[in-house]
Amino acid sequence: MEPRKSADRENMNNTDARMRKTVLFSMILVPVIPFALVILVGYFYSAFTIEARTVESLQRIVNDHRQMIDTFLRERRTNLEFVINTNSFESLSRPHNLAFVYDNLRGISNAFVDLGVFNEEGLHVAYHGPHQLSGKIYKDEPWFMEVIQNGVHISDVFLGFRGYPHFIIAVARKENGKIWVLRATIDTYIFNDMVGRIRIGKSGEAYIINKDGIFQTAPFAGEFLLQQDPNRALYLRRHEGIKTFIGNQNFIGISLPYMPGDIYLYATTWLEEKPWLMVVRQEKQDAFRNLRFAMYLIAVIAIAGLAAIIGLAFQQTGRVVRRIKRMDAEKKGLENQLIRATRLAELGQMAAGFAHEINNPLQVIRSEQALMEFIITEIKEMQENADESSFAELEDSIHQMTIQINRCAHITQAILNFGRYTEPDMENIRLSDFVGEIIVMISRKAAVHGISVNQRIADDTPLIYGDKGQLQQVLLNLLNNAIDAVIEKHGSKEGEVLIYAGRTEDGHVEVSVQDNGAGISAENFDKIFTPFFTTKPPGKGTGLGLSVCYGIVENLGGKMSVSSHEDVGTTFTIWFPAAENKSAQ
Repeated sequence: MEPRKSADRENMNNTDARMRKTVLFSMILVPVIPFALVILVGYFYSAFTIEARTVESLQRIVNDHRQMIDTFLRERRTNLEFVINTNSFESLSRPHNLAFVYDNLRGISNAFVDLGVFNEEGLHVAYHGPHQLSGKIYKDEPWFMEVIQNGVHISDVFLGFRGYPHFIIAVARKENGKIWVLRATIDTYIFNDMVGRIRIGKSGEAYIINKDGIFQTAPFAGEFLLQQDPNRALYLRRHEGIKTFIGNQNFIGISLPYMPGDIYLYATTWLEEKPWLMVVRQEKQDAFRNLRFAMYLIAVIAIAGLAAIIGLAFQQTGRVVRRIKRMDAEKKGLENQLIRATRLAELGQMAAGFAHEINNPLQVIRSEQALMEFIITEIKEMQENADESSFAELEDSIHQMTIQINRCAHITQAILNFGRYTEPDMENIRLSDFVGEIIVMISRKAAVHGISVNQRIADDTPLIYGDKGQLQQVLLNLLNNAIDAVIEKHGSKEGEVLIYAGRTEDGHVEVSVQDNGAGISAENFDKIFTPFFTTKPPGKGTGLGLSVCYGIVENLGGKMSVSSHEDVGTTFTIWFPAAENKSAQ
């Protein structure tokens, strides 16, 4: 037997483990799938939105910066065009007039470094500025030939006679059949600062290259002017509007403050006033730091949510498994209760048979007792001198025999009536007589436990209309429950059960069974009429009594309620229509 028990125990443990794994897997998988989908959709939507907004913001900044640079160049060109159109060659050739005009231009913008006048042979006729450039010939310079041909010229940055990087704006005018030129040098440092003034995040920067990829402004503190941009292949292609892309920068052979090969977000656009390309770039990590923060936040939320799901799944799995086990145990207990209820039903049928068998010999004894009474009477008549005291004792014994026979017959008849199932027989019932019959059936059980069962039936209590067998079952169940509750609290002393009946103000009949027993707890109060609910230990009750009684009362047209205080007592109250009211209907 011991190996068999061990095997059964092992099988049970394996079943519990499989059930726990199944429940745990289901409770984790079911919420994790939609949670993961939400996280993924949120991540991709956030990534797309943040990337789109970052690019849009960069494009807006680049567009505004391009307009500012174009406006600066256009205003400087317009300044010179205004001067050359409002002054003659002869007037501006005079040094003091040229100085006056230069001062006015400096008042408009301090980006003007010097101002010079050239005749059509390229001779520097007049000059005002920090250098000695008067008398120099420029007819072979590319910028001079360009302005003579087109009337206006903005040069690339070059060294020239000065020997340091600068660029010029020159305009030409034809006067008296001859062309003359007005040229101004633009402060490269002011222009460089204006271009590099853009600030995007921590690493954003801007610079300009010409159509050959030569730096016109310095991207890093000014040390790369007039050098060729090694990354020009990434973006030195003519295009309209603003172009954005991500690329790797690699300044070969140049010492940079960060590692070569960094990944950048680029935005490029061509200027309108000059065929220069403005390049704006920002380190990708810096540009998409909001996206990175969102990724970290989503990752934290995902990890925390997953941990919460798993933790809750473990917790709830334990509760579910315990509840399933408890339900299995309750199911087995219910099956046992049903089995016991079936046995009780069979026992009830047997008890009814026993009562019937007992009643038969009692009837024989009653017949014999009657015969004895008849014989004694005859003997009295025949023997007038017989001892009267002996006859009196014999008559008293026969009288007691008669009383006990009638009592047994009454009890067995009540048992037969209770155990026999018949179709409902509706009739008028007088409670003053009926309740007494019920009390007789439970008086022995009550007396054994020292419980006093009393009845108080009002004289004006109306008749009720119903089936005696069903009403007997209801009252017996309530009285038995009351006795059990009293025994639970008081044991074999101080127990009281009262059954009351009387007329209500609205003409109904009120029947109540009151006890001073243990009472009903608050947690069980709402479940007291629920089928199969019982507070009695296994084997003591099926939990069907009160629910069946409730249904019987409703079928008889009545209502049933309960009031109880724990450790004080319980009162079950039933209201029935009076027989006259029922008849009137």
